[in-house]
Amino acid sequence: MLKQNLSTVSPLNTELRIADFLALCKLKVVAVMLITSLVGMLLASELVPSLSTMLIGLLGIGLVTSSGAAINHVMDQKIDQAMARTQWRPLPQGKVSSQQALIFALAIGAIGLYLLAAFINPLTAWLTLFSLVGYAVVYTVWLKRATPQNIVVGGIAGAAPPLLGWTAVSGEVTANSLLLVLIIFAWTPPHFWALCLARKKDYAKADIPMLPITHGERYTKLHIVLYSVIMVLTTILPFLTGMAGLLYLILVSGLNIRFLQWSYRVYKDVKNSQMDMFRYSISYLMLLFAALLADHYFYQLIINT
Repeated sequence: MLKQNLSTVSPLNTELRIADFLALCKLKVVAVMLITSLVGMLLASELVPSLSTMLIGLLGIGLVTSSGAAINHVMDQKIDQAMARTQWRPLPQGKVSSQQALIFALAIGAIGLYLLAAFINPLTAWLTLFSLVGYAVVYTVWLKRATPQNIVVGGIAGAAPPLLGWTAVSGEVTANSLLLVLIIFAWTPPHFWALCLARKKDYAKADIPMLPITHGERYTKLHIVLYSVIMVLTTILPFLTGMAGLLYLILVSGLNIRFLQWSYRVYKDVKNSQMDMFRYSISYLMLLFAALLADHYFYQLIINT
């Protein structure tokens, strides 16, 4: 009997099991957060930080972020069952139980916090913990179901990664590090509301009070434009404060023009513009942080030559 049971545990089953737990981590979202964390690390110092600091810091932040994603899966499993785009997730499919997901989340979260506290610094560990609680508890459990402004208010948790990267290297919170948070905070509403417009029926079916459902599509489209303008203004601040130079201003201006074009197309209800804007907004954020890095090292090169 034991041999028969062991024979059923095939390599394929093991691979599927691992894939199910990895799916709980929302790896694509975590990857974006780690990129912004890395940029925060690189911008925090005139010199390139040590490889060990960057690797351990990113591993710790990544594990805690993945923990928050797994907790989100547990808290949102009924919502995920109701929405077409999330029905494939491990919990609605019954591939992973709630208990297993929570144990997994707590384990990787604890490991991540330990790495940050023991090998980076306590400040980064505490800020990462606050970010975890903000996303997995305050946003997922309360804000998401309580107000159509959930994305605006809860966006601060998702905006934390560059700050975490900054403090991992510098050990302190500075005005420039908070400016990076502000940019992502302002970027989040137009980015997510574009998706909400495209998936309005799903959110309505799951009884989530997203802005297009509570206030209508026209109201949401107007606010996408308004928040896009606010975001553009925040992206100019690094140049005005001296954090970044002319190269950044030129690069981000091109990105901003394109972002505003997409927001206008959404407002005018151009076909497929909602998902197109959502996809561009992801590329936009990555390119904006790349522009900050390019500017940072460009001026460092000038200074050192």
